[in-house]
Amino acid sequence: MYISLKQQIETDIANKKYNHLNDQLFKFVFGKEERKGITIAFLNAALEREGENEIKDITFANTEFSPLAEQEKSGRLDVYCVTNNGEKVDVEVQINNKGNIEKRTLFYWANMYLIGFTHGHNYKELKPAITINLLNYTNFSKAPVHSVYSVYNKDTNEKLNNDLELHFFEINKFQKKPIEEMTRIERWLAYFSNKLNAKELEELGMKEPMIQNAMNASDTFMNDISERLAYLNREMALSDEVTNRESAIEKGIEIGHEKGLAEGIEKGLAEGIEKGLAEGIEKGLAEGQLKTRIEMIYAMMADGLEDERISRITKEPLEEVTRIRKKFIKQKK
Repeated sequence: MYISLKQQIETDIANKKYNHLNDQLFKFVFGKEERKGITIAFLNAALEREGENEIKDITFANTEFSPLAEQEKSGRLDVYCVTNNGEKVDVEVQINNKGNIEKRTLFYWANMYLIGFTHGHNYKELKPAITINLLNYTNFSKAPVHSVYSVYNKDTNEKLNNDLELHFFEINKFQKKPIEEMTRIERWLAYFSNKLNAKELEELGMKEPMIQNAMNASDTFMNDISERLAYLNREMALSDEVTNRESAIEKGIEIGHEKGLAEGIEKGLAEGIEKGLAEGIEKGLAEGQLKTRIEMIYAMMADGLEDERISRITKEPLEEVTRIRKKFIKQKK
């Protein structure tokens, strides 16, 4: 299964059928100074900016932010930039549903909103912060493709200010239609959706030059062996993440019933099953993630990558990679 998945991804790459939401590819296309024209075009479409409100220029900023306090969590944004008007914009891609996108986007927004604001500054100096979330799954069952959240008075529906703006694009909800009938943002959603054939993609590129530039940048990315390998391993990890979660749920149900029946004698059957199910899912996920990480490293070793390079790509300690290689060599004998 692992080898066939890798072969399928490589076949898709050869046919230029890329996953544009793969974070490795996304950051290459939308997070580079030399291609900021692509990012500006997308932002104007996503935020419906035109005329005087149009974003004219952006400056890419450091995507990593430090925790506000020692016990708090740090983070890394996918693409973070500041517009010519001083607005801060974070664009995040999320392929698999981890059940935390609402709180996660607020966490990123809060940190982004306070970047650069230190003691002695006036509150008037705080600039609007905007998060744009590109989701490849359904998170809001009753919402359209594009959902926008802000702060409003619940009685008068009056907006507090423009400082908080949260956008969610559920790419999987996008429905194909003729290119000439698409709005600006629908053309970008078509690009991200992977629902267009080669002829439609060609027409899309002719209609939207910056999307054509994005497709050209994707080809450049795939022509780099190192970048392509990072993309490939990320795709396999994303696929394995889904498989592991499904397996963990199945295993959790089984463990939950067994554990729940035993504990149900004293605590009640319903309470026991619920507790056992949660523990089973957690255990299954941990086992699946370990297996996925080792398989990814094995694949990179099979492709001839050295331990130091594997360590940089996977963020695994060098000594751990060396230990895994010893097992890899034994398996090949």
